[in-house]
Amino acid sequence: MMEKEKKVLVVEAVVENMEKVTKFVDGHLLEWNCPAKARVQIDIAIDELFGNIAHYAYQELPGEATVEVEVTEEPMAVSITFIDHGIPFDPLAKADPDISLPEEERQPGGLGIYMVKQSMDGISYRYENGRNILQIRKNF
Repeated sequence: MMEKEKKVLVVEAVVENMEKVTKFVDGHLLEWNCPAKARVQIDIAIDELFGNIAHYAYQELPGEATVEVEVTEEPMAVSITFIDHGIPFDPLAKADPDISLPEEERQPGGLGIYMVKQSMDGISYRYENGRNILQIRKNF
């Protein structure tokens, strides 16, 4: 039997709410005994993804961001979905940075999302009904 429990947090998409989002997700992960290593990787992903929304989704006026956390038992995994009504932006559309190049020869940007892709077991993006919907999944 697969149990799902979804927790939802809606906050203003500002950097000041990063800690609130991280604590919200971590609290849920602790209930499910998520290993520390996976939690650290998830926290880094939240930092990157929520940070992008806070910095870029809304031009002038701050808007809202919704964060949904859902844990499934078979396999044991967490899905975290970030939803905003900001400018359409697919962070997965950009090619991964060439990390074999010396730092000074690399194109700026893209490293954070690359790290998220490497550390998560799944990542997807879609734009639907005027909303950016980015989901990450981590098995534990």
